[in-house]
Amino acid sequence: MSKLEKILRARQKAGKTFRKIKMRCHLNADILYARIREEFDKVKDHRASNASISLSDALMSAFAMFCLKDPSLLAFERRRQDDPDSLHEMFSIKNIPSDSQMRTILDPVSARNLRRPFKVIFAQLQRGKVLEKMTWLA
Repeated sequence: MSKLEKILRARQKAGKTFRKIKMRCHLNADILYARIREEFDKVKDHRASNASISLSDALMSAFAMFCLKDPSLLAFERRRQDDPDSLHEMFSIKNIPSDSQMRTILDPVSARNLRRPFKVIFAQLQRGKVLEKMTWLA
């Protein structure tokens, strides 16, 4: 029994009513980010094998920048310097590239290489029926 379920049952026994929360462990952010990371690891690195920052770290850093809604690479660079632990933990980034390193590493990467990770996540969300809540008839 998970910690959340124990808390909910304790609250229900105390006379409070709560909506039943359906837990979907395969659709939480940590799992989805890990799946994206797995797919980014499959992208072929165009650089020499002795590069200090892996291509998947650079791709995950760019993904983190968009997820965290940083307005620019400079804002992401400041976040990287001020609070690197959040990026290491949340997005599993080992070596966070600077803004200039990110540009240098990611500019030659084809957009075709980035389609697969998002198709995998989209399919997972479809299987979990999460997207049904977002449809309507006009």
